[in-house]
Amino acid sequence: MMRNLPLYPGHPWLAAATVLLFVLFLASCSGRIVQHPGASGSFFDTALVYKTYRPQKNDRVVSRSHYLQQLHGFWLGQCIANWTGLVTEMDKIGGAGKNGRCAGFYTRENWGGPDHPNLWNSNKLSDTIHYLFENEQGIWGADDDTDIEYIYQHLLLTHKTSLLTGRQIREGWMKHIRAEEENYLWVSNPQAFDLMKAGMEPPATGHPDNHPHYEMIDAQLTTEIFGFFAPARPDIALKMAHLPIQTTARHNAEWASEFYVVMYALASRVDERLSMKEKVFWMADMARKRLPNTSYSAKMYDFVKNKYDAGASWEQTRDALHEKYQVHQDDGYTWSTRDTFCNGCFASGINFGSSIISLLYGEGDLRETIKIAALAGWDSDNPTATWGGLLGFMLGKEGVEKAFGRTFSDKFNIHRTRVGFPDKGIDSFYHMAKNGVYIVDRVVQEQMNGGVDLKKDVWYIPDKGLDFPVGQ
Repeated sequence: MMRNLPLYPGHPWLAAATVLLFVLFLASCSGRIVQHPGASGSFFDTALVYKTYRPQKNDRVVSRSHYLQQLHGFWLGQCIANWTGLVTEMDKIGGAGKNGRCAGFYTRENWGGPDHPNLWNSNKLSDTIHYLFENEQGIWGADDDTDIEYIYQHLLLTHKTSLLTGRQIREGWMKHIRAEEENYLWVSNPQAFDLMKAGMEPPATGHPDNHPHYEMIDAQLTTEIFGFFAPARPDIALKMAHLPIQTTARHNAEWASEFYVVMYALASRVDERLSMKEKVFWMADMARKRLPNTSYSAKMYDFVKNKYDAGASWEQTRDALHEKYQVHQDDGYTWSTRDTFCNGCFASGINFGSSIISLLYGEGDLRETIKIAALAGWDSDNPTATWGGLLGFMLGKEGVEKAFGRTFSDKFNIHRTRVGFPDKGIDSFYHMAKNGVYIVDRVVQEQMNGGVDLKKDVWYIPDKGLDFPVGQ
């Protein structure tokens, strides 16, 4: 109790105030949120005022501690999938390939077999195609499928906001992305970064008048996490993700990114009585509504779904996707493997179509979804990371470990690809998940007009149905 503290004997209130000020000082110095126990062992953000809230009949009640385990599963599942996908990244892109390499595609028979050279002959991660794990005492390395999401989470925390501004995004990129040539940015992201270095802020950095690569894949791998910051509320998730997506993307690249954001938000809303396959298919059907019907993204989704419903194998569907869109460039899709530097391999559409193949044919099974995504071709580490993160969240940390029959390292090195973070860039999935919970605390109050009950350790989320803007 405070009266036993040696400071200021006889004045316990002053001792308590001193301790609180010291804790707040440490939090501000470290750049991190200090966890504090709540009335029932829960935790809270010292930078947020937790307001009294009277629950309403239509509120959804979500456990904060359970959500922490799900966010832990997200980061773990995403890293497993990301690094597995990196083994086959750009190994197979269809067509003739560059200098005769990378032609054709893998099939299911290639799983466990030799890994072929990629487009640049630079991939030396594994001799065989298989799941790639960090050992239990090791540290998972950041990659471009995880690091910008990490930056956005950090910015939301440090700016104590639920909606980032263009200036905050620009300053965050400038602080945490290396200025040298090798900075782990590709196609659309480096173009936006160059515009930021010239003083431009989002959304101008992603506008077609300024940004020639606005329909490349990049936003699809940097913004899905906003769906988890707005559990069960895709309308709020889209609002939060709007400016981060437009930092680099417009049109089909933007719509595909929004598709993923909606799916991530719906993961907290789906009927728990359904099987994993049923959950995934319901979420995908709902997210499809966000895609404008005239867009090639919508047509690609429908094409893959029709092939699945007709009983085609995932390899047959992948080959048909390549033929229809990369070879014949149907439905307004104009990118191909003949583009300079193979930009067609990084265009939003072909990777979005490939991701839908692994999502539907994986049928909610984490291992199978990662396997298909890794073998499907093109920029394979992107679909693997997207669905590994989503399914990892739905399973939670323990579910991911059960799926693979083992435990994993909890450590994460953001400084493999980015700079300027505390503790020399070494973080943990548990701490990252806890910071995610703090962000949701703020979002529930500021954006949803809901409540946080620290004693019961739950969120009260006003249910607005599935009222989110749909594509036309």
